[in-house]
Formats: sequence, structure tokens, C-alpha cells
Amino acid sequence: MALLMLPLVAVAAPEAAPAVATTAATGGSGLAGQLTQMVLGLLAVVGLIFVLAWLMRRVQQAAPRGGQVIDVVGAKALGPRDRLVLVQVGEEQILIGISPGRITPLHVMNKPVNAPSKPEQTTPEFAQRLMELLGKDQKDKK
Repeated sequence: MALLMLPLVAVAAPEAAPAVATTAATGGSGLAGQLTQMVLGLLAVVGLIFVLAWLMRRVQQAAPRGGQVIDVVGAKALGPRDRLVLVQVGEEQILIGISPGRITPLHVMNKPVNAPSKPEQTTPEFAQRLMELLGKDQKDKK
């Protein structure tokens, strides 16, 4: 039976071989072209994302901030998900309790609380110590 099919395979093989070679030749350049197109498209999308993020930052910085009616005077975390927030609304200050799924006004201040002026940027002790150690390492290497 196998001997009878051998001539059929021999006749079909020469016809199939050029078709496979042609497909492989066009598929190879097509694959490289598709890969190049995909990489360029990906770079274009990533570039567009960065440009839009930059544009959003520019637009948000240009927006006037002085015209806000509600201002957060201070906040204190009570736990991982609970906090107290002091909010200035016009001339009133309201102490608000915030927890997951709930915001509760706790107290309306009769006399506004003066918020401390923003202190100078203080470096925490750990960060200051780390910078000293890094500075010493940099000096030792020179």
C-alpha cells in the first residue's frame, strides 16, 4: 500500500515545494514589516500618553486656585481608614469625620481656628541621617 502511494507523494511534492518557499519568503518579510509597524504604533501610543500627561499638568497648573470656596485647613488621620478634616467654607469652619462610606459633620466652630503658617520644609531624622551616610559614601569614593 505504501509503495502505491509513493508515486503520488513524489508527484505532489514538487508542486507543493515552490508554494511553501513562496509563502515562507513573503511571510518572512511580511512578519518583519508587521513587527516594525507594531513597534512604531506602540511607540506612538506611549508618546501620545506622555504628551497628554504633560498637557494635563500644564492645564491644571494654569487653573486659578484662589477662587475656591471650600478649603481644607487641616487633617488628622485617626486610623488606616478614618480621619478628621477641618474645612473652611466662607467664614465658617466645620470639623468633619470621614470614614469608609460615610462623611459626618461633627462640629461647626464658633471662632475660626487659625491654621499655622506652613513651616519650612523640615527633613525627618531618618532622611537626614540617610543623606549624611550617603554623603560620607560619596566623599569616600572620590
